[in-house]
Amino acid sequence: MIADQPDEPTDMSTDCKSGPAQTRLSHDKVFHLLQNERRRRVIRYISDKEGKTDMRDIAEAVAAWEHDKTVRTLSSDERQRVYIPLYQNHLPKLDEEGVIEYNQSRGTVERTPLADQLETHLYERESEDETDADDQADEQEEMSTQNITLAASGVSAMLLLTAALGIPVVSSPPDLFFGTLILLVFMGAELLRNTPLPSIR
Repeated sequence: MIADQPDEPTDMSTDCKSGPAQTRLSHDKVFHLLQNERRRRVIRYISDKEGKTDMRDIAEAVAAWEHDKTVRTLSSDERQRVYIPLYQNHLPKLDEEGVIEYNQSRGTVERTPLADQLETHLYERESEDETDADDQADEQEEMSTQNITLAASGVSAMLLLTAALGIPVVSSPPDLFFGTLILLVFMGAELLRNTPLPSIR
């Protein structure tokens, strides 16, 4: 009877990664990765993609965003100027940080759970940009309102001053007409203040 032999030790080096899987990106890495506009657009494009995505599709979408065109209307040069930097630099960088799995030889990209972290920061940043734009619009509207009020006050002050100095052109109308004129100035200013300004965005 042959005795049972102990199991041979299994070499797991080819099946397991050398270190623990990264679960979070540091703040500095997030900032660095999102600092580049093309990497931000890659993250935005793959945010709703399941499984592997053709790298060429990503490059075309990024090029279309950059040139404010549709993919069909892109020229060959416009595609190449985006494709090459993505192929050689940006996608390998995202792969190195574990945000995507990039198979350069096959030209495929697949997002990893770490992409969620970048997407969160990306959309927060876009939301902050929109808030800043709204704040700037409010400030400009407020400044316009103040300018209208100051203009109305200035016109009224000039009318009062010229009347006090006895200039015939202004002092000749009756007091009622003069008061009505000042009232009309402020009514016009109030009307301009309440008129919606055209959007600057």
